[in-house]
Parts: sequence; structure tokens; C-alpha cells
Amino acid sequence: MTAFVHTLIGFLLNPPKRDEKGLSQSTENALLLAGAVGVATLIVGLVTAFINGKLGSLK
Repeated sequence: MTAFVHTLIGFLLNPPKRDEKGLSQSTENALLLAGAVGVATLIVGLVTAFINGKLGSLK
């Protein structure tokens, strides 16, 4: 019983610190999704520009 009281007093006087380093899982997923969409948009844009350039040189 004494150990429980000492532990309780210890938690009340010096509560454990929360480790809040980094981002939440949902924020991390949203950033990864935005990055993937950005890369896909860039690739589609480059391929479209390449194809339009080749079609323009055929005329």
C-alpha cells in the first residue's frame, strides 16, 4: 500500500511527459498523398509536353 501511495504522489507531483515529436499519422498520410499527387501531375505534364512537341514537329 505504501508503494502505491508513493507512486501516486510521484505522478501527481511530476507527471510523465508525453512524447509529441513528429506528426500525427493522418497528417503524415496527407503529406505523402499530396507528394504522390504532385509527382504524378509532374510526370503527366512532362509526357503531355513531349507528345505535343513530337506532334508539332510532324506538321
